[in-house]
Amino acid sequence: MKLGILSLSVLLFAVPGLVIAQEAEHAHADAKHAEEMLPEEAVAVFASTSGSDVKGVIYLTQEDGYVHLTGKVINLEPGEHGFHIHQYGDLTKKDGTAAGGHYNPSDHEHGAPGAHSHVGDLGNITADDKGEAKVDVKAEGLKLHMVLGRSLVVHAKADDLKSQPSGAAGPRVGVGVIGIAQPKEKE
Repeated sequence: MKLGILSLSVLLFAVPGLVIAQEAEHAHADAKHAEEMLPEEAVAVFASTSGSDVKGVIYLTQEDGYVHLTGKVINLEPGEHGFHIHQYGDLTKKDGTAAGGHYNPSDHEHGAPGAHSHVGDLGNITADDKGEAKVDVKAEGLKLHMVLGRSLVVHAKADDLKSQPSGAAGPRVGVGVIGIAQPKEKE
């Protein structure tokens, strides 16, 4: 009888410990799975706003400590154009204003790309004589998951990198929603 009570006592104390260990292992596996689920690449396909014929595709790739934006935008006026991540991925207004203002979760003032500006401040892209801008921008400190569902916007004029709140870059000529890109085939 004493052996049965002793066995029961051991079970009563061992089972909760086993359950807690299994729950901790399960939570760790869930966290690892969630990390693996974060996309490595996103894409924005530009739609032109009213009065514009801008088109383009920009890929956003998560790198160590920054997001790398690459691609091209066509049918721009030659010269510099403000290039920003905007708050919303809403393209319902023909002039692009439904995309909201620059993405600015830390409430910084507008400026040149860097630690003391909006996260969405990407500076300018430059269109050549044919109206094509090749994009190769590194957004330091940005995480790809932070901008999914937001938008990339190209403006009619250069961003002066100082005027508040958005750099006096003029109207929006192209807007694209940032979405998860189809994973590339592993080589």
